[in-house]
Amino acid sequence: MGTVHARSLDPLPMQGPELGVQADDMDLGEPEQEEKQEVLENKDVVVQHVHIDGLGRTKEDILTYEVADVFRAKNLIDVMKKSHEARQKLLRLGIFRHVEVVIDTTEGADALPNGLDVTFEVKELRRMTGSYNTMVGNNEGSMVLGLKLPNVFGRAEKLTFQFSYGTKETSYGLSFFKPQPGHFERNFSINLYKVTGQFPWSSLRETDRGVSTEFSFPIWRTNHTLKWEGVWRELGCLARTASFSVREESGHSLKNSLSNTVELAGYTGGDVSFLKEDFEIQLNKTLFWDSVLSTSLWGGMLLPLGDKPSSIADRFYLGGPTSVRGYSMYSIGPQSEGDYLGGEAFWAGGLHLYTPLPFRPGRGGFGELFRTHFFLNAGNLCNLNYGEGPRAHLSKLAECIRWSYGAGIVLRLGNIARLELNYCIPMGVQSGDRICDGVQFGAGIRFL
Repeated sequence: MGTVHARSLDPLPMQGPELGVQADDMDLGEPEQEEKQEVLENKDVVVQHVHIDGLGRTKEDILTYEVADVFRAKNLIDVMKKSHEARQKLLRLGIFRHVEVVIDTTEGADALPNGLDVTFEVKELRRMTGSYNTMVGNNEGSMVLGLKLPNVFGRAEKLTFQFSYGTKETSYGLSFFKPQPGHFERNFSINLYKVTGQFPWSSLRETDRGVSTEFSFPIWRTNHTLKWEGVWRELGCLARTASFSVREESGHSLKNSLSNTVELAGYTGGDVSFLKEDFEIQLNKTLFWDSVLSTSLWGGMLLPLGDKPSSIADRFYLGGPTSVRGYSMYSIGPQSEGDYLGGEAFWAGGLHLYTPLPFRPGRGGFGELFRTHFFLNAGNLCNLNYGEGPRAHLSKLAECIRWSYGAGIVLRLGNIARLELNYCIPMGVQSGDRICDGVQFGAGIRFL
Protein backbone atom coordinates (compact mmCIF):
# COMPACT_ATOMS: atom_id res chain seq x y z
CA MET A 1 0.00 0.00 0.00
CA GLY A 2 1.27 3.48 -0.81
CA THR A 3 2.40 6.03 1.74
CA VAL A 4 1.34 9.67 2.13
CA HIS A 5 3.85 11.59 4.25
CA ALA A 6 3.19 15.31 4.56
CA ARG A 7 4.38 18.09 6.84
CA SER A 8 3.00 20.87 4.69
CA LEU A 9 -0.75 21.24 4.94
CA ASP A 10 -1.17 23.18 1.69
CA PRO A 11 -3.59 21.42 -0.69
CA LEU A 12 -2.02 19.26 -3.37
CA PRO A 13 -2.09 20.83 -6.86
CA MET A 14 -5.05 19.77 -8.96
CA GLN A 15 -2.87 19.42 -12.05
CA GLY A 16 0.77 19.08 -13.01
CA PRO A 17 3.00 22.04 -13.94
CA GLU A 18 2.74 23.55 -17.40
CA LEU A 19 5.86 22.56 -19.33
CA GLY A 20 5.29 24.78 -22.35
CA VAL A 21 5.17 21.88 -24.87
CA GLN A 22 2.73 21.07 -27.63
CA ALA A 23 0.28 18.21 -27.49
CA ASP A 24 2.28 16.28 -30.09
CA ASP A 25 5.37 16.36 -27.83
CA MET A 26 3.62 14.89 -24.76
CA ASP A 27 4.41 11.28 -23.90
CA LEU A 28 1.75 8.83 -22.86
CA GLY A 29 2.91 8.61 -19.25
CA GLU A 30 1.90 12.10 -18.06
CA PRO A 31 -1.90 11.73 -18.31
CA GLU A 32 -1.61 8.51 -16.35
CA GLN A 33 0.39 10.30 -13.63
CA GLU A 34 -2.16 13.10 -13.40
CA GLU A 35 -4.96 10.55 -13.29
CA LYS A 36 -3.31 8.73 -10.40
CA GLN A 37 -2.84 12.02 -8.53
CA GLU A 38 -6.50 12.94 -9.02
CA VAL A 39 -7.57 9.51 -7.76
CA LEU A 40 -5.36 9.94 -4.69
CA GLU A 41 -6.89 13.34 -3.91
CA ASN A 42 -10.50 12.26 -4.30
CA LYS A 43 -10.21 8.74 -2.92
CA ASP A 44 -12.31 8.04 0.15
CA VAL A 45 -10.16 7.60 3.24
CA VAL A 46 -10.73 6.84 6.90
CA VAL A 47 -8.71 8.47 9.68
CA GLN A 48 -8.19 5.55 12.06
CA HIS A 49 -5.85 7.07 14.63
CA VAL A 50 -4.78 10.50 15.79
CA HIS A 51 -1.59 10.64 17.85
CA ILE A 52 -0.11 13.55 19.81
CA ASP A 53 3.60 13.06 20.45
CA GLY A 54 5.71 15.14 22.83
CA LEU A 55 3.27 15.62 25.70
CA GLY A 56 4.68 16.12 29.17
CA ARG A 57 2.44 17.80 31.74
CA THR A 58 -0.48 18.39 29.34
CA LYS A 59 -3.59 16.22 29.92
CA GLU A 60 -4.79 14.44 26.78
CA ASP A 61 -8.48 15.05 27.48
CA ILE A 62 -8.13 18.81 26.87
CA LEU A 63 -6.64 18.10 23.43
CA THR A 64 -9.27 15.56 22.34
CA TYR A 65 -11.77 18.35 21.68
CA GLU A 66 -9.30 20.25 19.49
CA VAL A 67 -8.47 17.36 17.13
CA ALA A 68 -11.86 15.61 17.01
CA ASP A 69 -12.81 17.05 13.60
CA VAL A 70 -9.90 15.24 11.95
CA PHE A 71 -11.81 11.95 12.28
CA ARG A 72 -14.63 13.41 10.15
CA ALA A 73 -12.44 13.90 7.08
CA LYS A 74 -13.56 11.93 4.00
CA ASN A 75 -10.67 12.37 1.54
CA LEU A 76 -7.00 13.32 1.57
CA ILE A 77 -7.59 17.01 0.90
CA ASP A 78 -10.16 17.08 3.68
CA VAL A 79 -7.71 15.35 6.03
CA MET A 80 -5.05 17.96 5.30
CA LYS A 81 -7.50 20.83 5.75
CA LYS A 82 -8.91 19.59 9.04
CA SER A 83 -5.42 18.75 10.32
CA HIS A 84 -4.36 22.32 9.61
CA GLU A 85 -7.40 23.64 11.49
CA ALA A 86 -6.63 21.34 14.43
CA ARG A 87 -3.03 22.56 14.46
CA GLN A 88 -4.24 26.16 14.71
CA LYS A 89 -6.53 25.21 17.61
CA LEU A 90 -3.65 23.55 19.45
CA LEU A 91 -1.44 26.63 19.02
CA ARG A 92 -4.31 28.84 20.18
CA LEU A 93 -4.23 27.14 23.58
CA GLY A 94 -0.95 28.92 24.32
CA ILE A 95 0.75 25.84 25.77
CA PHE A 96 2.92 24.68 22.82
CA ARG A 97 6.01 26.25 21.34
CA HIS A 98 5.35 24.63 17.96
CA VAL A 99 3.13 21.95 16.40
CA GLU A 100 3.97 19.83 13.32
CA VAL A 101 1.66 17.43 11.45
CA VAL A 102 2.51 14.07 9.89
CA ILE A 103 -0.04 12.12 7.79
CA ASP A 104 0.76 8.47 7.03
CA THR A 105 -1.00 5.26 6.07
CA THR A 106 -2.20 3.03 8.87
CA GLU A 107 -0.15 -0.05 9.64
CA GLY A 108 -0.91 -3.05 11.79
CA ALA A 109 -3.49 -5.81 12.08
CA ASP A 110 -6.44 -3.40 12.20
CA ALA A 111 -5.29 -1.31 9.23
CA LEU A 112 -7.88 -0.60 6.55
CA PRO A 113 -6.88 -0.39 2.89
CA ASN A 114 -7.77 3.31 2.90
CA GLY A 115 -6.85 4.03 6.55
CA LEU A 116 -4.72 7.00 7.60
CA ASP A 117 -2.97 7.97 10.83
CA VAL A 118 -2.48 11.65 11.73
CA THR A 119 0.27 12.55 14.18
CA PHE A 120 0.73 15.94 15.84
CA GLU A 121 4.30 16.44 17.01
CA VAL A 122 4.28 19.11 19.74
CA LYS A 123 6.80 20.84 21.96
CA GLU A 124 5.45 22.29 25.19
CA LEU A 125 6.34 25.69 26.53
CA ARG A 126 8.60 25.88 29.56
CA ARG A 127 6.95 25.78 32.96
CA MET A 128 7.87 29.40 33.60
CA THR A 129 8.51 32.28 31.21
CA GLY A 130 9.46 35.90 31.85
CA SER A 131 9.05 39.06 29.84
CA TYR A 132 10.18 42.66 29.81
CA ASN A 133 8.39 45.34 27.81
CA THR A 134 8.06 49.07 27.52
CA MET A 135 4.64 50.49 26.82
CA VAL A 136 3.41 53.85 25.55
CA GLY A 137 -0.01 55.07 26.61
CA ASN A 138 -1.73 58.40 26.12
CA ASN A 139 1.14 60.79 26.87
CA GLU A 140 2.73 58.39 29.33
CA GLY A 141 5.20 55.52 29.27
CA SER A 142 5.86 52.54 31.48
CA MET A 143 8.17 49.56 32.02
CA VAL A 144 6.43 46.20 32.42
CA LEU A 145 7.91 43.05 33.97
CA GLY A 146 5.97 39.81 33.68
CA LEU A 147 6.17 36.25 34.98
CA LYS A 148 3.95 33.60 33.43
CA LEU A 149 3.25 29.94 34.30
CA PRO A 150 1.53 28.48 31.21
CA ASN A 151 -0.43 25.23 31.40
CA VAL A 152 -0.01 25.26 35.16
CA PHE A 153 -2.41 22.35 35.85
CA GLY A 154 -2.14 20.65 32.44
CA ARG A 155 -5.40 21.92 30.92
CA ALA A 156 -4.35 25.25 29.34
CA GLU A 157 -4.67 27.22 32.59
CA LYS A 158 -2.39 30.22 32.96
CA LEU A 159 -1.07 32.02 36.05
CA THR A 160 0.42 35.47 35.43
CA PHE A 161 2.14 38.04 37.62
CA GLN A 162 2.81 41.51 36.22
CA PHE A 163 4.54 44.59 37.60
CA SER A 164 4.37 47.96 35.85
CA TYR A 165 6.23 51.15 36.70
CA GLY A 166 5.30 54.23 34.73
CA THR A 167 5.54 57.98 34.62
CA LYS A 168 2.04 58.39 36.12
CA GLU A 169 1.05 54.94 37.33
CA THR A 170 2.53 51.98 39.21
CA SER A 171 0.74 48.66 39.45
CA TYR A 172 1.11 44.97 40.14
CA GLY A 173 -1.35 42.15 39.74
CA LEU A 174 -1.88 38.40 39.80
CA SER A 175 -4.31 36.68 37.41
CA PHE A 176 -5.52 33.15 36.76
CA PHE A 177 -7.02 32.13 33.39
CA LYS A 178 -9.03 28.96 32.68
CA PRO A 179 -10.62 28.07 29.29
CA GLN A 180 -13.56 25.71 28.82
CA PRO A 181 -12.40 22.41 27.26
CA GLY A 182 -13.36 22.34 23.59
CA HIS A 183 -14.47 25.98 23.60
CA PHE A 184 -11.39 28.13 24.11
CA GLU A 185 -13.36 31.31 23.37
CA ARG A 186 -15.37 30.57 26.51
CA ASN A 187 -13.05 31.24 29.40
CA PHE A 188 -12.95 32.44 32.99
CA SER A 189 -10.36 34.56 34.75
CA ILE A 190 -9.85 36.07 38.19
CA ASN A 191 -7.53 38.99 38.94
CA LEU A 192 -6.04 40.55 42.09
CA TYR A 193 -4.33 43.92 41.72
CA LYS A 194 -3.13 47.16 43.23
CA VAL A 195 -2.78 50.34 41.16
CA THR A 196 -1.44 53.73 42.26
CA GLY A 197 -1.93 56.61 39.85
CA GLN A 198 -1.14 60.31 39.82
CA PHE A 199 -3.35 62.87 38.09
CA PRO A 200 -1.53 66.23 38.22
CA TRP A 201 -4.30 68.06 36.32
CA SER A 202 -6.55 67.39 39.34
CA SER A 203 -3.84 67.40 42.08
CA LEU A 204 -5.13 63.92 42.84
CA ARG A 205 -3.53 60.62 43.85
CA GLU A 206 -5.59 57.43 43.63
CA THR A 207 -4.77 53.97 45.00
CA ASP A 208 -7.00 51.07 43.95
CA ARG A 209 -6.92 47.62 45.53
CA GLY A 210 -9.27 45.25 43.83
CA VAL A 211 -10.42 41.87 42.65
CA SER A 212 -12.24 41.12 39.41
CA THR A 213 -13.68 38.11 37.63
CA GLU A 214 -14.32 37.87 33.91
CA PHE A 215 -16.31 35.42 31.82
CA SER A 216 -15.84 35.62 28.06
CA PHE A 217 -18.23 33.96 25.63
CA PRO A 218 -19.37 34.29 22.00
CA ILE A 219 -22.83 35.35 20.92
CA TRP A 220 -23.51 34.89 17.23
CA ARG A 221 -20.58 36.66 15.52
CA THR A 222 -19.47 38.76 18.46
CA ASN A 223 -17.43 38.07 21.58
CA HIS A 224 -18.60 39.35 24.94
CA THR A 225 -16.93 39.68 28.31
CA LEU A 226 -19.04 39.88 31.45
CA LYS A 227 -16.98 41.39 34.26
CA TRP A 228 -17.53 41.91 37.96
CA GLU A 229 -15.09 44.12 39.83
CA GLY A 230 -14.77 45.09 43.47
CA VAL A 231 -12.41 47.97 44.29
CA TRP A 232 -11.33 49.64 47.50
CA ARG A 233 -10.35 53.13 46.42
CA GLU A 234 -8.28 55.63 48.34
CA LEU A 235 -8.19 59.21 47.07
CA GLY A 236 -5.65 61.72 48.33
CA CYS A 237 -4.09 65.05 47.46
CA LEU A 238 -1.05 65.08 45.24
CA ALA A 239 0.14 68.47 46.50
CA ARG A 240 -0.43 70.78 49.43
CA THR A 241 -1.89 73.32 47.02
CA ALA A 242 -4.80 71.01 46.10
CA SER A 243 -8.14 72.77 46.00
CA PHE A 244 -10.81 72.37 48.66
CA SER A 245 -13.02 70.47 46.17
CA VAL A 246 -10.31 67.81 45.75
CA ARG A 247 -9.65 67.64 49.50
CA GLU A 248 -13.37 67.21 50.07
CA GLU A 249 -13.43 64.10 47.88
CA SER A 250 -10.34 62.57 49.50
CA GLY A 251 -10.81 59.42 51.53
CA HIS A 252 -11.87 55.81 51.10
CA SER A 253 -14.72 54.33 49.07
CA LEU A 254 -15.87 50.93 47.84
CA LYS A 255 -16.92 50.33 44.26
CA ASN A 256 -18.53 47.14 42.96
CA SER A 257 -19.33 47.12 39.26
CA LEU A 258 -20.81 44.80 36.67
CA SER A 259 -19.94 45.57 33.06
CA ASN A 260 -20.35 44.30 29.53
CA THR A 261 -19.86 47.40 27.36
CA VAL A 262 -22.21 49.27 29.75
CA GLU A 263 -20.95 49.63 33.29
CA LEU A 264 -23.53 49.33 36.09
CA ALA A 265 -22.20 50.12 39.56
CA GLY A 266 -23.86 50.18 42.93
CA TYR A 267 -26.46 47.42 42.75
CA THR A 268 -23.91 44.78 43.72
CA GLY A 269 -22.79 46.52 46.89
CA GLY A 270 -20.36 49.26 47.95
CA ASP A 271 -21.02 52.96 48.50
CA VAL A 272 -20.53 54.17 44.91
CA SER A 273 -23.58 53.96 42.66
CA PHE A 274 -23.88 55.12 39.06
CA LEU A 275 -24.67 54.19 35.47
CA LYS A 276 -21.95 54.98 32.95
CA GLU A 277 -21.86 54.58 29.17
CA ASP A 278 -19.56 55.86 26.42
CA PHE A 279 -18.97 55.24 22.73
CA GLU A 280 -16.44 55.83 19.96
CA ILE A 281 -17.04 55.99 16.20
CA GLN A 282 -14.41 56.44 13.49
CA LEU A 283 -14.68 56.46 9.69
CA ASN A 284 -11.77 56.58 7.22
CA LYS A 285 -11.83 57.27 3.47
CA THR A 286 -8.87 56.89 1.12
CA LEU A 287 -8.53 59.80 -1.31
CA PHE A 288 -6.17 60.63 -4.17
CA TRP A 289 -2.36 60.67 -3.81
CA ASP A 290 -2.39 58.26 -0.85
CA SER A 291 -4.29 60.75 1.29
CA VAL A 292 -6.77 59.64 3.97
CA LEU A 293 -9.73 61.61 5.34
CA SER A 294 -10.74 60.54 8.84
CA THR A 295 -13.71 61.52 11.02
CA SER A 296 -14.27 60.48 14.62
CA LEU A 297 -16.88 61.03 17.33
CA TRP A 298 -16.67 60.29 21.06
CA GLY A 299 -19.35 60.67 23.68
CA GLY A 300 -20.37 59.53 27.13
CA MET A 301 -22.65 60.10 30.12
CA LEU A 302 -22.50 59.22 33.81
CA LEU A 303 -25.74 59.08 35.79
CA PRO A 304 -25.42 58.97 39.61
CA LEU A 305 -27.94 56.66 41.24
CA GLY A 306 -29.38 57.94 44.51
CA ASP A 307 -28.63 61.17 46.29
CA LYS A 308 -24.84 60.88 46.43
CA PRO A 309 -22.96 62.91 43.78
CA SER A 310 -20.54 61.27 41.37
CA SER A 311 -16.91 60.78 42.37
CA ILE A 312 -14.00 62.63 40.81
CA ALA A 313 -12.45 59.22 40.07
CA ASP A 314 -15.40 58.12 37.89
CA ARG A 315 -16.06 61.23 35.78
CA PHE A 316 -14.96 61.88 32.20
CA TYR A 317 -12.01 64.12 31.29
CA LEU A 318 -11.32 65.95 28.04
CA GLY A 319 -8.52 67.91 26.40
CA GLY A 320 -4.94 67.30 25.44
CA PRO A 321 -2.84 66.12 22.48
CA THR A 322 -4.81 62.88 22.17
CA SER A 323 -8.32 64.41 22.21
CA VAL A 324 -9.11 68.12 21.72
CA ARG A 325 -5.68 69.34 20.62
CA GLY A 326 -4.49 72.79 21.58
CA TYR A 327 -5.60 72.29 25.19
CA SER A 328 -3.49 70.91 28.03
CA MET A 329 -4.07 67.37 29.25
CA TYR A 330 -7.61 66.98 30.66
CA SER A 331 -7.92 70.74 31.18
CA ILE A 332 -11.43 71.35 29.79
CA GLY A 333 -14.52 71.71 31.96
CA PRO A 334 -15.29 72.21 35.65
CA GLN A 335 -12.35 73.14 37.87
CA SER A 336 -11.60 74.46 41.30
CA GLU A 337 -8.54 76.58 42.09
CA GLY A 338 -6.74 75.16 39.07
CA ASP A 339 -7.66 71.50 39.74
CA TYR A 340 -9.85 69.92 37.06
CA LEU A 341 -12.77 67.92 38.42
CA GLY A 342 -14.05 66.17 35.30
CA GLY A 343 -17.63 66.04 34.06
CA GLU A 344 -20.64 63.74 33.92
CA ALA A 345 -21.21 64.14 30.17
CA PHE A 346 -18.99 64.89 27.20
CA TRP A 347 -18.69 64.77 23.44
CA ALA A 348 -15.76 65.29 21.10
CA GLY A 349 -15.40 65.17 17.34
CA GLY A 350 -12.53 65.37 14.90
CA LEU A 351 -11.90 65.82 11.18
CA HIS A 352 -8.41 64.84 9.97
CA LEU A 353 -6.58 64.76 6.66
CA TYR A 354 -3.43 62.63 6.45
CA THR A 355 -1.15 63.03 3.42
CA PRO A 356 2.33 61.79 2.48
CA LEU A 357 5.24 64.07 3.29
CA PRO A 358 6.02 66.71 0.66
CA PHE A 359 8.29 65.33 -2.07
CA ARG A 360 7.91 61.82 -0.54
CA PRO A 361 11.34 61.43 1.15
CA GLY A 362 12.13 57.82 2.01
CA ARG A 363 9.39 56.55 -0.27
CA GLY A 364 8.93 52.79 0.02
CA GLY A 365 10.94 52.69 3.25
CA PHE A 366 11.19 54.54 6.55
CA GLY A 367 9.53 57.61 5.09
CA GLU A 368 6.25 55.73 4.75
CA LEU A 369 5.87 55.81 8.55
CA PHE A 370 5.44 59.60 8.48
CA ARG A 371 2.35 61.57 7.43
CA THR A 372 1.44 65.22 7.23
CA HIS A 373 -1.54 65.92 9.48
CA PHE A 374 -4.24 68.61 9.18
CA PHE A 375 -6.98 68.61 11.82
CA LEU A 376 -10.10 70.29 13.16
CA ASN A 377 -11.23 69.21 16.67
CA ALA A 378 -14.16 70.23 18.85
CA GLY A 379 -15.79 69.08 22.09
CA ASN A 380 -17.36 69.94 25.40
CA LEU A 381 -17.61 68.51 28.90
CA CYS A 382 -19.88 69.50 31.79
CA ASN A 383 -21.86 68.32 34.80
CA LEU A 384 -25.57 67.78 34.42
CA ASN A 385 -28.61 68.44 36.57
CA TYR A 386 -30.71 65.38 35.79
CA GLY A 387 -33.89 67.08 36.95
CA GLU A 388 -33.88 69.42 33.98
CA GLY A 389 -34.59 66.84 31.28
CA PRO A 390 -32.77 65.63 28.14
CA ARG A 391 -33.27 68.86 26.19
CA ALA A 392 -31.50 70.89 28.87
CA HIS A 393 -28.68 68.35 28.94
CA LEU A 394 -28.11 68.67 25.19
CA SER A 395 -28.28 72.44 25.45
CA LYS A 396 -25.50 72.46 28.05
CA LEU A 397 -23.27 70.31 25.86
CA ALA A 398 -23.87 72.65 22.92
CA GLU A 399 -22.87 75.77 24.88
CA CYS A 400 -19.34 77.12 25.00
CA ILE A 401 -17.87 74.56 22.59
CA ARG A 402 -14.11 74.35 22.65
CA TRP A 403 -12.47 73.78 19.28
CA SER A 404 -9.07 73.96 17.64
CA TYR A 405 -7.33 73.52 14.33
CA GLY A 406 -3.79 73.08 13.12
CA ALA A 407 -1.27 70.94 11.26
CA GLY A 408 1.71 68.75 12.03
CA ILE A 409 3.59 65.49 11.52
CA VAL A 410 2.49 61.98 12.55
CA LEU A 411 4.85 59.03 13.07
CA ARG A 412 3.27 55.57 13.14
CA LEU A 413 4.76 53.08 15.62
CA GLY A 414 3.74 49.63 14.41
CA ASN A 415 0.01 49.29 13.95
CA ILE A 416 -0.90 50.39 17.47
CA ALA A 417 0.78 53.56 18.77
CA ARG A 418 1.80 56.83 17.18
CA LEU A 419 3.56 60.11 17.87
CA GLU A 420 2.24 63.52 16.86
CA LEU A 421 3.96 66.91 16.68
CA ASN A 422 1.38 69.56 15.85
CA TYR A 423 1.08 73.33 15.69
CA CYS A 424 -2.26 74.04 17.36
CA ILE A 425 -4.54 77.07 17.44
CA PRO A 426 -7.15 76.70 20.23
CA MET A 427 -10.48 78.49 19.86
CA GLY A 428 -13.59 78.83 22.04
CA VAL A 429 -11.45 78.99 25.17
CA GLN A 430 -13.46 79.41 28.39
CA SER A 431 -12.44 80.81 31.75
CA GLY A 432 -10.39 78.22 33.62
CA ASP A 433 -9.31 76.26 30.55
CA ARG A 434 -5.58 75.65 30.18
CA ILE A 435 -4.38 75.91 26.59
CA CYS A 436 -1.30 74.92 24.62
CA ASP A 437 -1.12 77.56 21.92
CA GLY A 438 1.55 76.58 19.43
CA VAL A 439 3.63 73.40 19.27
CA GLN A 440 2.17 70.39 21.09
CA PHE A 441 3.59 66.86 21.32
CA GLY A 442 1.46 63.75 21.81
CA ALA A 443 2.14 60.04 22.19
CA GLY A 444 -0.38 57.27 22.66
CA ILE A 445 -2.59 54.54 21.28
CA ARG A 446 -5.98 56.25 21.40
CA PHE A 447 -6.45 59.48 19.49
CA LEU A 448 -9.50 61.51 18.56
